[in-house]
Amino acid sequence: MPEKKSVARKAPARADRPFKGIALVLASTVFLGASDVTAKYLSATLPSIEIAWIRFLVFALIMTPAMMPGSPLFALQTKRRGLHLLRGAALLGSSLFFISGLRFLPIAEASATGFVAPLFVTALSIIFLGEKVGLRRWIATAVGLIGVLIILRPGTGAFHPAAFFPLVSALAWACTLIMTRMMSGTERAITTMTYSSIAGLFILSALVPFVWVTPTWHDIAFGVLIGVASTAGQWIVVLAFRYADASVLAPFSYMQLLWVSVLGFLVFGEVPDAYTITGAAFIVASGLYTAHRERIRRSQLLSVSGEPSPNA
Repeated sequence: MPEKKSVARKAPARADRPFKGIALVLASTVFLGASDVTAKYLSATLPSIEIAWIRFLVFALIMTPAMMPGSPLFALQTKRRGLHLLRGAALLGSSLFFISGLRFLPIAEASATGFVAPLFVTALSIIFLGEKVGLRRWIATAVGLIGVLIILRPGTGAFHPAAFFPLVSALAWACTLIMTRMMSGTERAITTMTYSSIAGLFILSALVPFVWVTPTWHDIAFGVLIGVASTAGQWIVVLAFRYADASVLAPFSYMQLLWVSVLGFLVFGEVPDAYTITGAAFIVASGLYTAHRERIRRSQLLSVSGEPSPNA
């Protein structure tokens, strides 16, 4: 019998439609913001590990068709399985530490702190991607860190040790982004998401028995909402990258800060204080400038070498 040759599926080619990409990113912030607010709501009754487990269980169930051999969506064929699983573990760490911080911190404060991830990406890109970072980007990074210090106010009575949770979450998310860049152009988005769901579910399934609290149907319903909203938000972000570069889309991701602030006020009665607003302004300004420099750097690379977009 002649052997059937498997045809490697490639990532869809990128189309230059920035306005569609921007619209998709704005839509993703609604889903991701709703997921974060719901996670904070559940943190009052369930342990963080259990909330994350429900989230990744729903994530894995949604990705089940991509795990089934013979399915048109089968996506487990890859030569970089180890890197995919490591990325999934980093994504899990980001989710788990962020949810842990939500139990103790106002959601606007935790979210604003978590947006320092691009600053960590700047530093990690030197080590893992061999990128060169100029003085202006380092200054922007320093401005973002000043914003974090304004929000956290270490050394004062307002400082809460749980403030380190969103910082560690941001570092884990930066590692996730770095590994995504390392695989960009060779791995399909559905493959990346499928392995992320598998890694997260397996790790959490080993941990959740130690902290298990029997959830009510009310808790389960909100847990499913978290899983659906976060998965939808992530998938929409992946689609957005097909239409525009990360440097174009990054500034619009800060709309998530607005949504969580509004929802935090409506659901929990939380009003961001002046320190949180000021610090968030520093972090957003730093992120916007970093995205601007990234756009300039990429345009220079394209003009010199005709290098294809890493999102292709």
